[in-house]
Amino acid sequence: MVRFFFISVLVGCFSLNIFARTQITNLRCEYLTNPLGLDTPSPRFTWVTESDKAFTQKAYQIHIASTPELLSKGKADVWTSERRKTGESFAVYDCNTPLESHKRYYWNVQILSSAGILTSPVASFETAKMDQKDWYGKWISDDFDKEFRKAPMFRKTFSLAKTVKQARVYVCGVGYYELYINGKKVGDHYLDPGYTAFNKRVLYVTHDVTGLIDNGENVIAAVLGNGWMNIQSLAVWGFHNASWRMRPRMICEIRVEYSDGSIENIVSDDTWKTNTGPYIYNNLYSGDVYDASLEKKGWNDINYDDKNWTPAQIVDAPAQKLVSQQMPPIRITKEVKPIEMKTFPDNVYVFNMGINMAGVCRLKIKGESGTKVTIKHGELVYPNGRLDQSNVDVYFQREKNGMPVHQDPNETFQTDTYYLKGGDKAEEFIPSFTYHGFQYVEVQSSKPIEITKESLTGLFLHTDVQEAGNFSCSNEILNKLTNASRQSYLCNLFSIPTDCPQREKNGWTADGYISMDLGLLNYDGITVYEKWLNDFADNQREIGDLSGIIPSAGWGYADWIGPVWDAGMFIVTNNLYKYYGDKRAIEKIYPTCEKYLDYLKTRETDGILTYGIGDWVFYKAKTPTDYTSTAFYFLDNKLMARFATLIGKDGSRYEKKAEELRKIINQKWYNPQTGIYATDTQAGQAVALALGLADNSEEQKIADKLVEMIRNNNHQLDFGMLGSKFVPSMLTKY
Repeated sequence: MVRFFFISVLVGCFSLNIFARTQITNLRCEYLTNPLGLDTPSPRFTWVTESDKAFTQKAYQIHIASTPELLSKGKADVWTSERRKTGESFAVYDCNTPLESHKRYYWNVQILSSAGILTSPVASFETAKMDQKDWYGKWISDDFDKEFRKAPMFRKTFSLAKTVKQARVYVCGVGYYELYINGKKVGDHYLDPGYTAFNKRVLYVTHDVTGLIDNGENVIAAVLGNGWMNIQSLAVWGFHNASWRMRPRMICEIRVEYSDGSIENIVSDDTWKTNTGPYIYNNLYSGDVYDASLEKKGWNDINYDDKNWTPAQIVDAPAQKLVSQQMPPIRITKEVKPIEMKTFPDNVYVFNMGINMAGVCRLKIKGESGTKVTIKHGELVYPNGRLDQSNVDVYFQREKNGMPVHQDPNETFQTDTYYLKGGDKAEEFIPSFTYHGFQYVEVQSSKPIEITKESLTGLFLHTDVQEAGNFSCSNEILNKLTNASRQSYLCNLFSIPTDCPQREKNGWTADGYISMDLGLLNYDGITVYEKWLNDFADNQREIGDLSGIIPSAGWGYADWIGPVWDAGMFIVTNNLYKYYGDKRAIEKIYPTCEKYLDYLKTRETDGILTYGIGDWVFYKAKTPTDYTSTAFYFLDNKLMARFATLIGKDGSRYEKKAEELRKIINQKWYNPQTGIYATDTQAGQAVALALGLADNSEEQKIADKLVEMIRNNNHQLDFGMLGSKFVPSMLTKY
């Protein structure tokens, strides 16, 4: 990035600016490029002005029209904003006329500068369901209960008599779904929809299916997985006891617009048919089980005979809120070839992918009908080269008589299973409803199979955020650390920021904000974090508390997690404003923050909070929990006062509380003679500096003491999560 800048400057100098130009690029609505399926009443518009000469924006004006032709003629029949005298590249739709559902709008921006008026290219956005009443489809499922293991499959034939102009499908299938029209998969998304508290809100996705729809006979088909909504296996986080657990279900509409302007809706209802097939079982923690001998050939094609299928059942909606998924989907972003394959007795093959990754594998093999093939994933191997899952599979268990036991001897952690149908052709298997964290893959078959190193391909999955920045330098160690950090971040982005892609996959709140700076310096992630803040709001209980993992099915509200983790709600919100200058996240989460701070008042004793895990997980030096919890109580109030000021509210009570807490903390935990906070730990010093607890005149003394601590510890770091975030940054700052 830096090298490119200097090259650009030099080229500009030597060419005497004969190529100088200014243009408006990267036009986005709701931080998405020409999005489909918005349901935001007041969408936001952003743009970037690129110029290879001095440029200052003096004002801007947004124009929205119902057609691109009208916009090009200067006739913005929907909305023309005021001319706002600002250099900001940000605007919000504030017209009194509500946006219509199912409508595409076209917009551009005009910028006034010293050089005159500059007009951007035309961009667009398309609305979906602006009101819950706009849904015509019904929620459908089959007759089985939530414990039934086979995945439900659905299909519906329909006929279109006129010429199709365009078609959209609006679909939500929870836990996960795969959708087909006329035998072709709809979209390139994986593990849709995003993870939410399914009893509070669920997300629907919009696809342009114009190219998949034919005049005459058509068929739409779907298969549903359990996802997070219906965890059937016992694990330590209690998802099998979730109040939201239910049999997978879906709602779907195809909205067809004909050339004559008329509209037809094909909706989910009890005219759809349902059955089960080769999808024997699926679970996020163990994997998919697929029996190819049970395939119903052509089940998603128009010519399939479904007379033996049963009618779908109309069922209750899982949640009252059905809202659009307005963030990048999870996609396969890279195919990874193994660098090595080792063969062992008993038809065992271990593949080394050469990199730690998150996702699934595509396996192409050939063998006898009924052969059982297991595909086991992990990060380690034993000295003999076989896969070692001991660092992760201990979490996939329950306790019986005080002893850990696996909940099902037939179910293995991070293992997909495929039963061959047999025949002359090689068979291909890709799991549909799970993902794993791994570097090594162990394939084992019950009978001999045809397999080579080329038979297996790793499919790297994550929420497909676009790169926003990068770093490289002459030091290869730093480059490797940077690349490893970026890889780790993406491996932990699956519609929420997670702690790990193998053993837990949970949205630990402190893990989320600890990694957020690295994330936003490298990737454009505002829509992911705004979605996660909605999950915070849904997670809050009536008394005002939050759980340590979000979303949560009820696990994680325990006191041992505490305020340092809960502070994620304030820190994530503040970071979005820091990186994007956008106040919407503050406006939306503000009432939830108010309620939470009211809750903390009931937990304090003379301003001090004594519960929580603090600097998880420390090495040797333990920083007192009451110190870290109270310090983050201070931070919450300090940020809340800032939020209030930014959105025009009175935050004086939060500012006052923050100053009271600062005095309490410094009186109880700071020694001005030694410059040490709490109990002489690296994390304790760094937290005080990073959160702004210290007086300005004391800061350098505290920072010098931090350096002294590290030197006295033989230049070794000694802290947990908080220290990992704050010690390096404070060493850099001071």
